Amino acid sequence: MHISQETPQQTDARLRGVIAAADLVWHPGAYAFYEFPKRALPADALDGSLAAVCDEEVWSVLRPAVAPAAETFALFSFHFRDGEDNSGFVGWLASELKRRLGTGVLVVCGQNSRRGGIFDYWGVPESMRAQVMAEVEQLRGESPSRG
Repeated sequence: MHISQETPQQTDARLRGVIAAADLVWHPGAYAFYEFPKRALPADALDGSLAAVCDEEVWSVLRPAVAPAAETFALFSFHFRDGEDNSGFVGWLASELKRRLGTGVLVVCGQNSRRGGIFDYWGVPESMRAQVMAEVEQLRGESPSRG
């Protein structure tokens, strides 16, 4: 993992360039978490799922929402350019969305060596999809590299 040594202003400028250059996809539909007992994960529980994580008691599976779902999320994802320093991106964008809209986020990261390494899936309340889309696009447009 690369750790940048830079001022907060340099970090902000770098990460505005990162968001502008990243491949961004908005995923259709709503997603939700579904819980299963840790020792009894059904064979089909992961079908169509995006992520699964467990603690000492349950498996928590993020997948397309079906009724009933306690809370639904809109999802978007970023794949970053190969070799680009995206360190601090999750904290930076989460802070920007909290400051601008008041919303929290969920983030699930993965690794794809053929597409630049780390990629991020982001979840926000389904009801805020349009607002978050507008803010993310605004941040992408504010990049120094995009003018």
